[in-house]
Amino acid sequence: MLDLHLIFAMQKKALFFLLALCVLGWGFTSFQTIFAGLAIGAFFGTYNFWILLRRMEKFDRSISEGTKAPSLGTALRFGSGVAAVAIAISLPQYFHLISTVIGLMMPYIFLLIERIVHHVKNH
Repeated sequence: MLDLHLIFAMQKKALFFLLALCVLGWGFTSFQTIFAGLAIGAFFGTYNFWILLRRMEKFDRSISEGTKAPSLGTALRFGSGVAAVAIAISLPQYFHLISTVIGLMMPYIFLLIERIVHHVKNH
């Protein structure tokens, strides 16, 4: 599980960097709704990743103790994704829908990039 915590720490750093870029893009360009959508999507996506990490720890603990394994929180993560999209749909003057969906996928893109970099460094 230590590896997962290191990955999540890197995810948080990447999220803060992305949010800083979104603030700069929102403040200095005419694409404010796009950058706001990316920011809210990345926030909810990182929240989903955090939920998954927490549930995986519980799952691992229950398997090692031999107790019944809990669910991995799919409904909660799906619900938070729906909430992000609902915010973008209900406030289209502030959030761009497609960039919100792209922002939801950002933690997984960061994870893929981190795994590729890790593989290249170690092989």
